[in-house]
Amino acid sequence: MPSVVLLVPGDLQTRTGGYGYDREIVAGLRDRGWTVDVLSLDRSFPTPTPAARAHAVAALAALPEHTPVLADGLAFGAMADEAEREGARLRFVGLVHHPLALETGVSGEDADRLFESERRALATTRGVVVTSAATVASVLPYGVPVDRIAVVRPGTAPAAVATGTRDAGGPDTPVELLAVATLTERKGYDVLLDALAPIARLPWRLTCAGGDTLHPPTTQALSAQVARLGLADRVAFSGSLDAAALDAAYDRADVFVLPTRHEGYGMAIAEAVARGLPVVSTPTGAIPELVDDTSGALVPIDDVAALTAALTRVVGDDAERRRLAAGARARRATLPTWTDAARQMADALTRFAG
Repeated sequence: MPSVVLLVPGDLQTRTGGYGYDREIVAGLRDRGWTVDVLSLDRSFPTPTPAARAHAVAALAALPEHTPVLADGLAFGAMADEAEREGARLRFVGLVHHPLALETGVSGEDADRLFESERRALATTRGVVVTSAATVASVLPYGVPVDRIAVVRPGTAPAAVATGTRDAGGPDTPVELLAVATLTERKGYDVLLDALAPIARLPWRLTCAGGDTLHPPTTQALSAQVARLGLADRVAFSGSLDAAALDAAYDRADVFVLPTRHEGYGMAIAEAVARGLPVVSTPTGAIPELVDDTSGALVPIDDVAALTAALTRVVGDDAERRRLAAGARARRATLPTWTDAARQMADALTRFAG
């Protein structure tokens, strides 16, 4: 029976796209007959405390020789010393959602430090799994040969087409905008709020569904921005939602919007397409593969004016929004499944770790 240890920081049940990917891969591999053990490191990664490093050293040392280890980059990229210590004994396969040094808001000095750490860690691997073709290009500068990189795109669970709110409620009913992402600088919520302020005359409401504790400075800044722009009665931060509440939020939505600054893939975008929602976003990660001009609008990163123009169209023109919704519904069948992802991951692990 094939087996692998998944190395992750913190709680695998954490509600972010990366952890969601890991959970689905674990479930999919187990369905295929694999034995998958989850090794949770301290949640302080990728900026581990000394105690977190000591725990990681002991946890890796306790694994039997030749154990295949699928190491999530959120921890592994900050574990150069530990990876080099165990690289000849364990069979590391890196899992890079996006390189740590590319996180928005990382200073130049910290980016250089993270780049070097992740480069050293990835040098100990037998192969690297990434979640999109765009991430292949991000990993190549780390010295990973292209023949040791496998793309395993996230799957998308089947979902019912969103009912929406606007069409059922009439011309005075606000268009329900939905953004699903953790409140971090990278997700571009600040740009979204600035883009919405000039169209306050139009009928819209925005729900921001995502964890608000990962980066408190961003959460505080967004709350202050909402107050400064006078949007407190139009914007709701709902925090991290459980599965049922998130499904309900998608079902109420008329448009999905997320002007993200960087994505390895864009799982929330795929989930919106699965529900037939028009998408307004940016051309990063795999988003251009998920959204085209028949199903949404992609605007340049950090371009507030372009985002305002796109939102004006989807909020102010019912016919245009319905056209894009029809395009999104047509694209639902093209989305990969989690069964596809588990098969591809099993193939990659077998190829790299034996």
